[in-house]
Formats: sequence, structure tokens, C-alpha cells
Amino acid sequence: MSTLQKLSKVAARSSAALLCTLAVVGCGSTRHTHTVEETAVPDSFAAQGRPAPAARTEPAPLVEPKAYATRFTIPAQCEAAARRLLPTSRDDAWTALKSCVEGTHFTLLGAVLGNAWAEELRTRPDAAQLLAQVVAQRGGSVEGDLRLLHARKVPIFGLTAAVAQPEVYKGRYLLLRAQVADVRSEGDKPTVWLVEQGLTSVASEQPVGYSTRKDTASIRSGTVGGDAGMLGRANLGGQLSTSEREQSSTTVQRFDNLADETGREALGRLAQPDPFFAPGKDFVVLARFDGMRITSSGDDDDEAAPKLPVLTIVGYYAPHPLVVY
Repeated sequence: MSTLQKLSKVAARSSAALLCTLAVVGCGSTRHTHTVEETAVPDSFAAQGRPAPAARTEPAPLVEPKAYATRFTIPAQCEAAARRLLPTSRDDAWTALKSCVEGTHFTLLGAVLGNAWAEELRTRPDAAQLLAQVVAQRGGSVEGDLRLLHARKVPIFGLTAAVAQPEVYKGRYLLLRAQVADVRSEGDKPTVWLVEQGLTSVASEQPVGYSTRKDTASIRSGTVGGDAGMLGRANLGGQLSTSEREQSSTTVQRFDNLADETGREALGRLAQPDPFFAPGKDFVVLARFDGMRITSSGDDDDEAAPKLPVLTIVGYYAPHPLVVY
């Protein structure tokens, strides 16, 4: 074999080895790139515009509970949204409902007394305050709204029942509409003289739109001449005037609240002085009934001595002046 042939064989073997080496390196690079793609895929969905895998959705927490009601303009929508939170978080749902009551003109007592909120009304320590606020926003017709509460077995009662059976209702919640007659301080805890008020509705006609008025007047005059018998000829004259008036208007029937004293009074105890709980104003008052107390004009040994109910005031709310149910 010539030297030239030997050199050709060596070159061929070297070329084959070089091609094999390149192939191996190329195969190794492909596997490495593939591995990188597999590990990078989960982090690159958004960057590459690929749809992300379906994730389990959780309800957004109420970050600002006090501002929850600002999302809604209609109280019914606010209450419905709060109710939908019950399956996921009863605390968030109750906080949302309180925001609805405080942040909107909430009068939906029937919705709060529904089956969805029954457990919350039974277990929440501030449920009575929420109900009292709703009653006030409905106009403060306490007697009528207490009937709705009792139909759902809500243990809030009226002053009449407590006075009639003090031992039965002692320690229970009372709800009354009352006017502050006087405030006196006994140490750090003021005593408030409350005069219970009943509420009635008074109807009136209020004009709306434009009214029309029409006035007409006419005057007729003339003379009549002729033979008047023995008097000879005579002339008779006269004048006739008429007038008409027509007026029309469109009215709408309106209702206003009228509070009147029921004749029942009570002494309320405040934890501290409150400048907003002022004499001359009506409030819907939520209080705990502490029993009956003999007035200063009576004798402790006299069973027939006049007595006044004593209340520990838990909360008070200004009744809406226009709403009547």
C-alpha cells in the first residue's frame, strides 16, 4: 500500500470521528435545551401568552369592612352580596351586613330576619344593636316592628310587657321609642329620664306639578219699554252680571310621622355622659331591663307605691323622620 493510500485512510477515519464527536455534542445540547424548557414552562405562561392552568378561586377577603357598603347604591344588593359570603366566612358576612346597615339607608328588616341570618342573630353579641338600628332607619315604629321580631322568636321586648311582668323580663333586652326629658348625673354615670313615645302616621295632600286656574265674568244690561196700564208708558232698565271660577291641580298623598306620649316613663343609666343623648330629642333606645324602682314619693314598705322601670342603655339611634311602615 502506498503512502498516499495510507494517508487517505487516516483522513477518512479522522473525519468519521470528528462527525461522531459533533453528533454527540449536538445530541447532548438538545437534551439540555429540552430540560431547560421543561423546567421553565410553568414560570413562562404569562410571558409567552399561553393560558395558565385553572386555579382554585377563593373569595376576596374584606380588606376594608367599613367601606364595604360604598360598593353598592341599593341596600338590597348590599345585603345579597353579604349573604353570599356566609358559606365561606360567617365573620366576613356579618361584618359586611353591618356595613350595609351603617352605610346605606337600610330598611330591609325582613331580609335580616330571614333564615340565612338566623344563626347570626342567635349567636352574635351585637345582633340586637344591628336590629335596633334597622328599626330606627325604618322610622322608629317600634310597636309594629317588635311584632315582626317576635314572629321570628327574636328575644327583644317592649316596655309594656316588662312593666307588667318585671320578674319575667329582668335582664332581657327592651326596645322603645322615647324622648329624653332630663339628664342628671350621679357620680360618673348619668341617669336619663325617658318618656316613651308612640308613633302614628298622618296623611296629607301635597300639590305636585302645575295648577291651572280660570276666572270668567260677564255683564248684561238693557231696557224694556211698554204700556204700564194706568201709569201710561214706562221704561224698565236693568243689569245682570255673572262670574265663573275654575281651578284644578294635581296632588300626591304624603305621610308624616307623629309621635305622641304613651304615658309610660323609665329611668335609663348611661355608662358615661353623652352630649348627643340630649333632652328634647326622640331616639330608638335599646336597653337591658334592670327591674322596677320605687320613686322618691313612695315608701319602700308600701307595695302600692309608684314605681319606675330602670334600664341600662346599650345603644340609641335617631329615627328616620319620614319612613313609615
